[in-house]
Amino acid sequence: MTTPLHRIAEALDALASAGGERAPEALSPGELIAVTAAFGALRRHVEAAFAPVAAEVARQSRAELGRDSLARRQGFRTPVAMIATATASTGGEAARLLQVGEATAPRRSLTGELLPAAHPHVAAAFAAGAVGTWAASQIVGLLDRLAFRVNAARRDDAERQLVDLAPGLRPDELTRVIARAEAHLDPDGVEPREHERRDDRSLMIQERDGMTLLTARLDPETAAPVRAAIDGIVTGALRRNEHREEAERDQRSVKQLQADALADLCRHALGCDALPAAPSATVVVRVALDALISGEGVATIDGIDTPVSARTARRIAADAELIPCVLGGESEILDWGRAKRLFTRSQKLALGERDGGCASCGAPAAWTHVHHIRWWERDRGTTDLANGVLLCSGCHHRIHDDGWEVEVDGTGTTATVWLIPPPWIDPTRAPRRGGRARYELTA
Repeated sequence: MTTPLHRIAEALDALASAGGERAPEALSPGELIAVTAAFGALRRHVEAAFAPVAAEVARQSRAELGRDSLARRQGFRTPVAMIATATASTGGEAARLLQVGEATAPRRSLTGELLPAAHPHVAAAFAAGAVGTWAASQIVGLLDRLAFRVNAARRDDAERQLVDLAPGLRPDELTRVIARAEAHLDPDGVEPREHERRDDRSLMIQERDGMTLLTARLDPETAAPVRAAIDGIVTGALRRNEHREEAERDQRSVKQLQADALADLCRHALGCDALPAAPSATVVVRVALDALISGEGVATIDGIDTPVSARTARRIAADAELIPCVLGGESEILDWGRAKRLFTRSQKLALGERDGGCASCGAPAAWTHVHHIRWWERDRGTTDLANGVLLCSGCHHRIHDDGWEVEVDGTGTTATVWLIPPPWIDPTRAPRRGGRARYELTA
C-alpha cells in the first residue's frame, strides 16, 4: 500500500534524479525546469500528507471541548492559529489546509460505518499530488456553495471535470474556471450574486508617502467600461511600440500605462481633449439572442472573468455600445483569403468567441492581435478565420521564435486550439489545450 510518506519519498527521489542536490547555477535550462517541477510535486505531496493531520487537529480543537481543546491546551485560540504558527504560514493558508483536509478525509456515519470523502475526486487528485491545497480549496468551496442548489450527480460530474482541468493552470486561470463553472451549474444564482457584488462595490482614495492609493472593488457591470477604456488605451500604446526602433519605444510598464490611461480618462472628463484615441475600447457582451430578448440566462463580458445575468447584458445594451455575439451579417466579410494581410476587427471579434483572449496565456482579448497559423510570408497563409489565432505580443513572439506550432481541431466557435511545444521543451511534443476550451465545462 502506497502511503503519503511513500509518495513524499518518491518525490524526493525524483527531485534528486532531476539534479536537485546540485547547486542551481550548475543546472542546465532543462534541468532547472525538471527540478522546479520536482519541487512542485514534492510540495503537493507534503501538503497532501499534512492535510489529514491538520483536519485531526481541528477535530480535537472543536469549540465544544472548551478547555480540553487541543489548540487551547497549546496556548492558541483556534486550530488555524496553531497550524499557521507550526508551519510559519498565514492564517489564510492554514485555513485552506484545514478546509481541504476535512473535505478529503474519510467520514463515519452515525452508526460508525466508514464513508468516502465528501469530495472523492478532489481527494484522489490531492492525494496523488495532481492538485495543490489552493486549487483543491477553490474547487471544494465552489461545490460546498452549490450543495443545496445543484443535484448531486451534476456536482459530481463538475467535480471530476474541475479536477481534470486544474493541473497546470495559473491561479488566475483557475479562478476564471471556477467563476464560469458556478454560472454554468447555477445560472439562477447569477443575478442574486450580482446584487450582492453591486452592493459591495467601492472605491477608496488615500494619500500615503506622497502617493495616492486607489483601492477599488467593482462588480462586473461597473468594471466593464472601466476595463474596456483602459485596455483600449494601453493596447494602442503597446501596438505603437511594435513599429518603433528600440531606442524610440515607450519604456513604461503595463502597470504604468494603465495608471496613465486612468489619468488620461479623467483629464478628458474634465474637458481636456488630450485623451489618446482608443478605437478598440468597446464593451463586448456575449449572450445568446433568446437570453438577450427574454432576460433569462447568463452572459459574459470581455475582460471580466465573472459571468453576468442576461438582465445585466440588456441593461448594458441600453446604456452603452454593445457588440453582441452575432457576427458576419449580409455586408460583413469574415474571410479575405490573401486579398488582405491584416485581419479585420470583425474577424478578431469572431476569433475571440473561440479563443477568449490570448489562446496561450489567457491575456484579455484587447491585448491580443491575430496571428496567422500558417505564416503569411513563409507558408503563404490566408487571412481567414480558420488560419487565425489570438495571441498577445509576448506569446506571438514566443510562437515565432521558439518553434511552437498551433493546430485547430474543428470549426467555428466550438473548435479547440492546441499548442504544440518544440522538441527542446517537450521531446514528445504533446499538444497542450489552449483558448477558451481550457475554462469551459462540457455539461
